[in-house]
Amino acid sequence: MTRLLLLAGTGEARQIGHALAQESLMTTVASLAGSTRTPISLGVPTRIGGFGGRAQFAEYLKHERITAVLDATHPFAAAMSHRTSGVCAEMGIPYMQFLRPSWKPGEGDAWTFLNTEEDAAKYIPEGSVVFLATGPATVERFSNLRNCTVYCRRIDPPTKPFPFEGGSYLPGRPPFSVEDEMELFFDLKVDWLVVKNSGGSASRSKLDAARDLGIPVALIRRPRQPEGPRVTTVSEALAWVRRMK
Repeated sequence: MTRLLLLAGTGEARQIGHALAQESLMTTVASLAGSTRTPISLGVPTRIGGFGGRAQFAEYLKHERITAVLDATHPFAAAMSHRTSGVCAEMGIPYMQFLRPSWKPGEGDAWTFLNTEEDAAKYIPEGSVVFLATGPATVERFSNLRNCTVYCRRIDPPTKPFPFEGGSYLPGRPPFSVEDEMELFFDLKVDWLVVKNSGGSASRSKLDAARDLGIPVALIRRPRQPEGPRVTTVSEALAWVRRMK
């Protein structure tokens, strides 16, 4: 029987997990890094937390008799994807990465592309109101913004104070509509939006809201992804999994 490890962390991973929950001749276990304290159900048994390192990950695959790995982690979880791809190649375990297409600017978008979070300070003027839709994990990297008012959205309520002066957290769980985002940005008097180029339709609303309000966007480029097989849609990912049976 196929034993699939689904590395999750995206909305598409939830879709895949629920679709596979009723599959016969297959056992699926999902894994989440644990960055959110109250994750939404994936529809299949789910382990929470990291694996501990490359050797520990290989041991987990061996111990759990995993026969295939579908990597549907976030596009910015590239370190995990590189490790998983490499370990699977060494162990002869079929591996597939699900990677949704990146966002491309369209008419009316005012985007500036960044290589790192620290680069935002090169373009955002002193004293601006900045909305970070990048998550709390890298918020410290924006501490070089000069005299700015910084808002950082996060899913869980904070347990620690904001790491630098002039900033505050805004708890909120997606999805958010374009109208919701426009109202929020207008009320906060946002001058700049900072976003990771995560791709996908579910979280694009903030970009559409910024375009409609004329707010410039600083878009952080994705890290380099592993070489290897890749699909870009949920249907393609499910088709690959089902061929493993």
